Amino acid sequence: MNPNVTVALAVGSIVVLVAAVALRLADRLGLPSLLLYLALGVGLGESGVGVDFDNAELTRTLGVAALVVILAEGGLTTRWNDVRRAIGPGLTLATVGVAVSVGVTAALTVGLLDYSWGTALLLAAVLSSTDAAAVFAALRRLPLPRRIAAAIEAESGLNDAPAILLVTALAEHLSGRDTGAWWLVGVEVVLELSGGAAVGLAIGFGGAELLRRVALPLAGFYPLAMLALCVLAFSTASLAHTSGFVAVYLCGLVLGNAALPHRSASIGFAEGMASLAQIGLFVLLGLLVSPPRLLGAVLPALVVGGVLLLVARPLSVVLSLVWFRIPWPQQAFVSWAGLRGAVPIVLATFPLSAEVAGARRLFDTVFVLVVVFTLVQGSSLPWVARRLGIAAPVTPRDVEVESAPLDALDADLMQVTVPAGSRLHGVYLPELRLPEDAAVMLIVRDGHSFVPDENTRLMRGDQALLVSARRSRSEAERRLRAVSRAGRLAAWRGEGGAVTEAD
Repeated sequence: MNPNVTVALAVGSIVVLVAAVALRLADRLGLPSLLLYLALGVGLGESGVGVDFDNAELTRTLGVAALVVILAEGGLTTRWNDVRRAIGPGLTLATVGVAVSVGVTAALTVGLLDYSWGTALLLAAVLSSTDAAAVFAALRRLPLPRRIAAAIEAESGLNDAPAILLVTALAEHLSGRDTGAWWLVGVEVVLELSGGAAVGLAIGFGGAELLRRVALPLAGFYPLAMLALCVLAFSTASLAHTSGFVAVYLCGLVLGNAALPHRSASIGFAEGMASLAQIGLFVLLGLLVSPPRLLGAVLPALVVGGVLLLVARPLSVVLSLVWFRIPWPQQAFVSWAGLRGAVPIVLATFPLSAEVAGARRLFDTVFVLVVVFTLVQGSSLPWVARRLGIAAPVTPRDVEVESAPLDALDADLMQVTVPAGSRLHGVYLPELRLPEDAAVMLIVRDGHSFVPDENTRLMRGDQALLVSARRSRSEAERRLRAVSRAGRLAAWRGEGGAVTEAD
């Protein structure tokens, strides 16, 4: 066997193991895992272990492949009921928001840093896309109103496509290639987004019907088939000259919400593959950067980042969400939660591979900006949510387990936390009046777990595991919201637990 392949396999396995330990460390320190993965890549690079890597074209190719897997996982793990309420805000943020962000960021960058309009627009386009991996990882740990969380997730899943199209067009223009009139680029963006959506939905619904009708010989084939369908959606849409990124996200959304065999195990497999893709992508991007050059990029990164965070992003959010009657505190949170991560750094490799003048400086600026503002924004999201008072009082969270019985019973396992101020405090379990096919199976209180009975009362800070048939999940959630708002006599007080704008 080729010794180089053996060494590469050994190094790759060690990097994955170290990254897994780093993820645990990041959780304890409250740091985004992105920073530790990037630091691992920098440590392996020219200023650390000494790995000499400077292939922007390969980084771009592998980066796109990793984003496909990450977006597939994002679609597979997103609930359709949440997206249905947030598709308008999410789609507007991904289109109108991107356009406003690019225009404002570019204009202020020209004025403050004396960049040319071409360079400023390219830099703004690179930074216009929020990062799906960072958003999914951060928001799903917070008790947020579902409409807001779903809107931000939909934005991050859909805005990669227009950002990539803009960056590609600008990079080709700046490298001397003819891209045609600006309005033709706009028409192309609309057509590619629409075509990608059609391809993704078609393959998603077709693939779901195929998996329901064809009994695969091994249960382990179902996770592979589900992920393969998502990749097929990306490839088909790209070959048809439409947006593969929109296609893969929507295909994953359809498959993740379809009643398919071994659904929980398939989604768990996708989550593992997405984590592996994130690790490889971030380490690769860390390898590509040259630390000695980063010092000169600090000032422009802080200036452009400040413009983006304090002016362009808030303005784009206001202009995008003003039509949807979303409260101002929630709009402020959406503005702050526009996390940048690996996606802008991957987009910064596009000008590098196209040999655009000043592309190396642009890459360094984007890298520094992402590191600084990931640290600032990512670690402050829980505090910002508390200060704005938008934390949802009761938000059941899915607990994915690789358990065939749950799939066979068509059931869901959820975790519910009783927050301070909730009128669930002191309520006996029978007083919840959950549907007959839903029950609280385990309670964790003060670090100790026990199986409840009919004499058990919920207390502030309790974490409860609830099993519900999928057909009754919505009814169980409505009852939990009703009791949390109005107490055990919620029905007598006219509280039905309906979803409100605050949810």
